[in-house]
Amino acid sequence: MDLNSPLFDSIRIKPKCDDPKAGSGKGGADQSAAADALCEAPGCTHPGLYRAPKGRKQEGQYHRFCIDHVRAYNAAYNYFDGMNDDAVQAFQKDAIIGHRPTWAMGSGTAEPRKRRRDAQPERDWAYADPLGVLRAAGIGGNERKAAPEPKKPRYSSAVRKALDVLGLDENADTAAIKAQYKVLVKRFHPDANGGDRSFEDRLRDIIRAHDVLRGANLC
Repeated sequence: MDLNSPLFDSIRIKPKCDDPKAGSGKGGADQSAAADALCEAPGCTHPGLYRAPKGRKQEGQYHRFCIDHVRAYNAAYNYFDGMNDDAVQAFQKDAIIGHRPTWAMGSGTAEPRKRRRDAQPERDWAYADPLGVLRAAGIGGNERKAAPEPKKPRYSSAVRKALDVLGLDENADTAAIKAQYKVLVKRFHPDANGGDRSFEDRLRDIIRAHDVLRGANLC
């Protein structure tokens, strides 16, 4: 490294606070104005060299006090003065997220979700808590376990085909099968169609389907 380089001559060094030239800039003007301001404590004639925040809803604004009065002010300062316990707790809760709004996950909307202290979390799943561990922790509240869906019967392909011939699904019970069979036989029997035998093939399929279901003990 060449210590005689002309680049070192262009480096600017921040002046020290006790440098008499330091007051010539903007920072020096602020310090000079602070030195001219008097302490805001009633009856005090000392310079107000020290800032103290004015409080809630006046963020960014400050009082000017001398050293003695700024210590007394800070000792008695209470940002939450005038707020009830619920408001203080809500403020502290929002402070965790930096007082930024939040949205419900997957809501697809920019409108912030209202936060309530007593609101239960939104869930689309159910859980079992036989020992009451979650209830003891205040989770779940009065939620009940969702009733399990009834299991669909497992039939052979022949039975499923027979049900389809009768126009039924796998959830049809014995009463439904018998009732449907009677309706179809009456509809396609030649006696019900003036002796027309063109529906005999359809009637034969219905009778065979009924025999299959009866063999499976479904009717």
